[in-house]
Amino acid sequence: MTSTPTTSPQTPEPHGHSHSHGPAAPVSRHLRKVIAAVLIPFATAVLVGLAVLWPGGAPAHERSGVGFDRQTEQGTVTQVEKVNCKDVNAAQVPPTGDTSTPEGREAVNAQQGSCERATIKVTSGKDKGRTFTEIVQPDAPRQLNEGQGVVVAYAPDAPRDLQYSVTDVNREFPMALLAGLFALVVVLVGRMRGVMALIALALSFAVLTLFILPAILQGSNPLVVAVVGASAIMLMSLYMCHGLTARTSVAVLGTLISLLLIGLLGSLFIGWASLTGNTDDNTGLIHGLFPNIDMSGLLLAGVIIGSLGVLDDVTVTQTSAVWELRQADPTMGPKALYRAGLRIGRDHIASVVNTLVLAYAGAALPLLLLFSIAQSSVGTVATSELVAVEIVRTLVGSIGLVASVPVTTALAALVVSADRPGSAGSSEAGADSAPSGSPVRSGKGRRRKK
Repeated sequence: MTSTPTTSPQTPEPHGHSHSHGPAAPVSRHLRKVIAAVLIPFATAVLVGLAVLWPGGAPAHERSGVGFDRQTEQGTVTQVEKVNCKDVNAAQVPPTGDTSTPEGREAVNAQQGSCERATIKVTSGKDKGRTFTEIVQPDAPRQLNEGQGVVVAYAPDAPRDLQYSVTDVNREFPMALLAGLFALVVVLVGRMRGVMALIALALSFAVLTLFILPAILQGSNPLVVAVVGASAIMLMSLYMCHGLTARTSVAVLGTLISLLLIGLLGSLFIGWASLTGNTDDNTGLIHGLFPNIDMSGLLLAGVIIGSLGVLDDVTVTQTSAVWELRQADPTMGPKALYRAGLRIGRDHIASVVNTLVLAYAGAALPLLLLFSIAQSSVGTVATSELVAVEIVRTLVGSIGLVASVPVTTALAALVVSADRPGSAGSSEAGADSAPSGSPVRSGKGRRRKK
């Protein structure tokens, strides 16, 4: 009998791992039963939670006319003409002559500059076809062009001439085009798996808009709603994108444990740091319209949901890395698999944490710029609630991400090493290049001697 070629446990192939994985080798029937015994009750609990907390739509309320809580219609700019700012009384404050302040510069420009008078035609709603005019000052951040689509706010209680005003530009076409380009690239590169990823994305968005947001508005506990909704998203997206396999099930378990850790840490530090979650005009408006909503719980729910997407990536990658290591060398035991998988995971930790921190920093860049302009100290900036919320969100999420690597790697190493000798899954796991059974039997023999 020819000797079985041995493969070094530190083979470099798994380090070339990408997120597009080949078909996973099946595990034994006994192991599938064990995994099912854990996941089926969990999936059942998620379904029960969805049924119990299902809101049936967002509650109705009387519009406040503030911020996003305004009735809006579509409109089109039909004409733009130059006018003298002084003639149309565009100044909002009396000219002070002091141009060192923003108010003074605005007043001087409004009195001396050349403004634009835009005529807007309403193209939707009960007043479709109605026109109104709006004065655009020369230093206004949003300028209007003829033929441009706009979003107009409607205030029914205001005088007729002031009922409509331009609140934003219409971005439907460029946004739809970008979304279509994204979907095309995903399908062209990912093929069938890309199609499943898009379907999972659509279902995740449906859970968010049809369940999580309305349930919170109905007064349900935001943390409970976020845990149930995030669990449903996790189950759908992982199994749809990666298949109903033991490999995916291990990733689900690793993600679940990490989410629980993030929830516990987030709850502890949000309460300890006395973060109210009411930090800007939008959250203030939510609290004013729905005072029964727990804003700190809403903040914690955002931390959990925001961490889920990156967690899925980390746990799937770590699980696949361990599976690939096992297929490369079927003689590796759980300890060797764990150590090798953790070495791969350390590289992933560095890049993922940096990605998460930069993502939150980029979102808060205007806020950080304001603090820089005010020349505030680092301690003052970091402990203000506006920034402290982002710091807690970033660090709690990062701790969960880092913890998911050893947790998922350990689970995957235990599961892939627990196959009973002689099972179809064990044979297939080591038979990548050898059609005959002798090399596999020899490998199993060495494993039993350990």
